[in-house]
Amino acid sequence: MANLVNLESVSKSFGVRPLLDGVSLGVGDGDRIGVVGLNGGGKTTLLEVLAGLEDPDEGRVSQNRGLRMAVVTQRTELPEGSTVRNAVIDPLGFDAEHEWAADARVRSILDGLGITALGMDSPVGTMSGGERRRVALAAALVQDLELIVLDEPTNHLDVEGVRWLADHLLARRSALVVVTHDRWFLDTVCTRTWEVVGGKVEQYEGGYADWIFARAERARLADTLEEKRRNLARKELAWLRRGAPARTSKPRYRIDAAEALISDVPAPRDTVELLAFAKRRLGRTVLELEDVTLTVPAGEDTDERRTLVRDLTWRIGPGDRIGLVGVNGSGKTTLLKLLAGERDPETGKRVEGQTVKLAHLSQELHDLDGSMRVLEAVEEVARRVVLGKQEMSASQLAERFGFSSQKQWTPVSDLSGGERRRLQLARLLMAEPNVLLLDEPTNDLDIDTLQQLEDLLDSWPGTLVVISHDRYLVERVCDQVVALLGDGGLTDLPGGIEEYLLRRDASRDVAAPVRAAAAAVTAGPSAADQRAARKELARLERKLETLQRKQTQLHAALAEASTEPDRLLALDAELRAVVAEAAEVEHQWLAAAEQSEG
Repeated sequence: MANLVNLESVSKSFGVRPLLDGVSLGVGDGDRIGVVGLNGGGKTTLLEVLAGLEDPDEGRVSQNRGLRMAVVTQRTELPEGSTVRNAVIDPLGFDAEHEWAADARVRSILDGLGITALGMDSPVGTMSGGERRRVALAAALVQDLELIVLDEPTNHLDVEGVRWLADHLLARRSALVVVTHDRWFLDTVCTRTWEVVGGKVEQYEGGYADWIFARAERARLADTLEEKRRNLARKELAWLRRGAPARTSKPRYRIDAAEALISDVPAPRDTVELLAFAKRRLGRTVLELEDVTLTVPAGEDTDERRTLVRDLTWRIGPGDRIGLVGVNGSGKTTLLKLLAGERDPETGKRVEGQTVKLAHLSQELHDLDGSMRVLEAVEEVARRVVLGKQEMSASQLAERFGFSSQKQWTPVSDLSGGERRRLQLARLLMAEPNVLLLDEPTNDLDIDTLQQLEDLLDSWPGTLVVISHDRYLVERVCDQVVALLGDGGLTDLPGGIEEYLLRRDASRDVAAPVRAAAAAVTAGPSAADQRAARKELARLERKLETLQRKQTQLHAALAEASTEPDRLLALDAELRAVVAEAAEVEHQWLAAAEQSEG
């Protein structure tokens, strides 16, 4: 089957810097490809060249004649002066004004992205950047397409929106090429991974977990790779193996090499030790809200107010690591500002411990002297920092956040929005806070920088409250998840983000039919079937482990029985039977894995 798009020996440079150098690849019908790599490394350039938005300097880009393709990049603009209806519905050519509302597919897309809540006649010119991105995404997804090209589509979606988008893309038959740093999304949606590195594109089968496995293996075999990159891949792989089951296409007993690679990697953090250290630094009282009521304006054209929390008492102790989730507009950012002391409640009070040294990463970028160099901006806070057991210079911390030694001499005025956010985070950590409040810290961070941030937070001995739509970050660095569910309270979720999504589904009458319709489009297995398959998958993995141990024991027994011919024959026959059984169980595992992934 011919590819939808082909790149042949494509090169593209900006200035003297080559971003793509002799790249040849193709996108086939039904491919779902995740594109990863360092910020500024050429991911967006690859997408724009592939989509025909940028011409290559050398090489050839060819597309199937009449290819039905939609592209949503960070530079996508909506028509000037248009409304949501103009941008999303009018191009579909519905005859009647409300005919689109009867189209279940279109309606589910608009509801899933929260577009109907924005109002179909709302002008896009007055919307926030995040709202405009969602409208542009809806305008693409409502079309009948062969290829969808997306650049960071999850940046302005909450956890629920990311889950909806993943379900929707899985339900479509369209091919997909997507740049994203959301690792859960990569793992759930993508069947292939492209890594843009050094002007080349390395291609891997599978999603994020498979890519991490391959990268760790490549690091083990390639002595020329930098030590820190190798260690980060090993640490990430170790976490994937110990945490929630990785969505890897490899049976567990097939990754012996990876298990050996991470055998000496310690757990991401020693919770008991960090908690004890946090208590010594912070004492008993950290942040407390007592009988707090918090409201916000109900809308722009009304004096009415909407209650976010009512009579809330919340005690955050030393060493607590909390993820705060909720839909967009539920009040997460406002509640974090209350914790930071940046706004007052209508009733009740906020209590802050005497030893608290608080740092708040907000979504707004604070102005810095544009003439300062990056390193000067970090050293303005401190020249050296101790984070947990790690001591480093300002330059070393800046490098952890993606500022190479050369980049550290760049004027702040020349930094992109994402780079300024990384600089803001580095400056916060240089102050050695013992309480961190982070509002969407992963925005504009590439996967390597995310791993660096998680590595720092793993060993950080303080109190942490984080708002993030990045499920991997929340599940890795937080020990507790709480949610604003719109009932005026704060709900503890022992089951984490998965429990949050289940509660959200249960609270909306439309959730079940919408998700059932999405499943029906793909003619895939039901949720119950998938749960049964996952249960069977776990059983088969345990059986494979048992058979592998038995093979090891039999090999040892064969070595001991080298002078006993009769026993050798019996052991050899037993070993052959075990190997045959393992092969059959592996076949069953592959079938169950395919069904569990839908």
